[in-house]
Amino acid sequence: MRQSNLRPEVVEFIPERLNEGTIYISRRYRTASHLCCCGCGLEVVTPLNPAKWRLTEHPDGDISLRPSIGNWGFPCQSHYFLRKNRIEWAGALSPQKVAAVQAADLRDTATLAKASWSRRARLGEIMARTWSGFMAAIKKALGG
Repeated sequence: MRQSNLRPEVVEFIPERLNEGTIYISRRYRTASHLCCCGCGLEVVTPLNPAKWRLTEHPDGDISLRPSIGNWGFPCQSHYFLRKNRIEWAGALSPQKVAAVQAADLRDTATLAKASWSRRARLGEIMARTWSGFMAAIKKALGG
């Protein structure tokens, strides 16, 4: 059955069986999942990170997801927005537009991954310098 609303439920783990009309949000694993709002019954997984989807939790308990949810790989190819728990249906996209959106998603994911690795490399350098300084201090203290 086609949905017009999704009720948020915060969980640690996404359940194996999802209920229609519920979006499950795992803050720990930064993901949200729900059954496709068109009623086809397929599971929609939305990773919550800057390269994918952003979750807004409103003061009244409602949630919004941005950008839209485009289920291009599903037979239904449904496309909708989730704003304050309400489903706002969006029009179909041409195959060219879908390809452009998917290419942008790949670029965003690669940029996020590169930034993450860059931060880790800098942290590794800082830790190596700190360890080196620590070992030098110990050697000096031991008279070596």
